[in-house]
Amino acid sequence: MTERKKITLPYLFDKRARGEPITMLTCYDYPTAYLQEEAGIEMILVGDSLGMTILGYESTLPVTMDDMIRHAQAVRRGAPTAWLIGDMPYMSYQPSVETAIRNAGRFMAEASCDAVKLEGGREMADRMAGIVAAGIPCMGHLGLTPQSASSLGGFRVQGKDSARALRIVEDARILEEAGAYAVLLEMVPDRVCQIITERAHIPIISLGSGPHADGQLLIFHDMFGLYPRFKPRMAKVYGNAGEVILNGVKQYVREVQDRAFPQPEHGFSIKDDDYDELLGQLKD
Repeated sequence: MTERKKITLPYLFDKRARGEPITMLTCYDYPTAYLQEEAGIEMILVGDSLGMTILGYESTLPVTMDDMIRHAQAVRRGAPTAWLIGDMPYMSYQPSVETAIRNAGRFMAEASCDAVKLEGGREMADRMAGIVAAGIPCMGHLGLTPQSASSLGGFRVQGKDSARALRIVEDARILEEAGAYAVLLEMVPDRVCQIITERAHIPIISLGSGPHADGQLLIFHDMFGLYPRFKPRMAKVYGNAGEVILNGVKQYVREVQDRAFPQPEHGFSIKDDDYDELLGQLKD
């Protein structure tokens, strides 16, 4: 990849104005961040999905701010020019506006993030406004909001009936008015996403919400077969890295057990004279 300039908010808004799709992926570690940077991914989300994909929890709820900061720091080191978003974990912003501002500030100060993201619509508008007023760009997140999955009836499409679709459309407007620089729509019907995108003045990003948004997001572990519990319908598998890794580990186990690994080329030797001298010293 040729060296690129730092991705900025004006760059993202210019892409939207030109009708050029914005690329976005999740990331949780330095090696993956390096690859995404080399590939030219523009926005990287250090998602609280790391609770499931990296830490093995059943949901995102146990993830802490310290977890998020540590992973965001690693991603920033690997992707210095991407627009980096820190995902506000459960209860890092819900209790109060002050709590939200304080934790959003940690992402900026400790992990060099460019922005943060929080879940929820009108009920979180004051948190959004407070964070933005503190000088921190903030992305909204509507539709399937994993931190509220239990109250939404699980991981399922949101806004399939007109009343719920209308609420999502209105919430997107409310978040924009509160200062959101972008809104992520997760598992929202494609035509509802299209309505929101056409009415918005900020980038709308789709995660399983169809092609009509200003940009697309995928969960990295879904697109490469690295999350074993389930494969979401919205995820396209671009390469089954999980299978490649599994087969490689199985081969390693066989070769170690059969003493086929390591071979001489995998180790280091000592000169005969030095070895004989060592043996002599051990005898003394």
